[in-house]
Amino acid sequence: MNGEKKLRWGFLSTARINDALIDPLRVSVRNELVAVASRDQQKAGDYAKEKHIPQSFGSYEALLADPDVDVIYNPLPNHMHTEWTVKAAHAGKHVLCEKPVALAAADVDAMIEAAVSTGVTITEAFMYRHHSQTLKVKELVDQGAIGDLQFIRGSFSFYLDREWDIRLDPEMGGGSIWDVGCYPISYARYIAGEEPGEVFGWQVSSKRGVDLIFTGQMRFPGGVLAQFDSSFRTPYRTHIEITGSEGSLSIPRPFNPGKNEFITLKRGEDAETIHIPGEMLYLGEVEDLTDAVLHGKSPLINLQHSRANVTTILALLQSAKEGKPVVL
Repeated sequence: MNGEKKLRWGFLSTARINDALIDPLRVSVRNELVAVASRDQQKAGDYAKEKHIPQSFGSYEALLADPDVDVIYNPLPNHMHTEWTVKAAHAGKHVLCEKPVALAAADVDAMIEAAVSTGVTITEAFMYRHHSQTLKVKELVDQGAIGDLQFIRGSFSFYLDREWDIRLDPEMGGGSIWDVGCYPISYARYIAGEEPGEVFGWQVSSKRGVDLIFTGQMRFPGGVLAQFDSSFRTPYRTHIEITGSEGSLSIPRPFNPGKNEFITLKRGEDAETIHIPGEMLYLGEVEDLTDAVLHGKSPLINLQHSRANVTTILALLQSAKEGKPVVL
């Protein structure tokens, strides 16, 4: 593809999360939003008019068949990610797929096979990973700012009281660990720089069987320990704390950082506030995929990394069900 050509994006559904991508796509000089699809033409047309999107389609298949669309953003419910990401790949489209990218390791394997056989790029939309705050935290830890890494603790919760919400539906990949727990799990794996060898989890379940509250632990082969909690039954809260042999880092907004963030580095009695300018949050994942498509760079979050997050979550769920640690 000519490096001067803009990538043309299509939204696979009219999901609310689409709003997070609209401004980044319009700010980016290498991308443009050209189409949206719904399973209802009227809905697609109304959405396109409201959001000033040039083209609308009354089926997902029609969007994938459009030769003027290069990239598909897949924000469909969790249980539909694999089917439509694989279909998009076989239609020759690159894909930015919302997290969690899939609900089973075999599903990620199907995406990997589709990407390899078609030559397209597929990457998972963990937007926080591209933000300068996350990159700075990783740099500080790797440079020894807190000494030898020992412990990572993370939380992500909010109160969900809409009983009809798809995030409470077991058939659609519901549960707090899939929706928000995936963030501190991903963060811990990134900071540790390796995959957990053993996990243990507990959950409080809804009547339908999805976890409303989940707390888990991870032991990494290098000796680092991690702990996290996620919930649909507590107020909104996010936090990451990373502890080493000589100090700690506190990150108040690890998963949704903005344009003017701060983290705190503590060493003994001394505390240093580190300000981070930041940028438009979702722009990083857009530009990362663009670099992969136009310049052949490996995406920051490749499918092997995504597969490891999925297998970690599944092991934690297995542990909570069986009441004992699970070795990966």
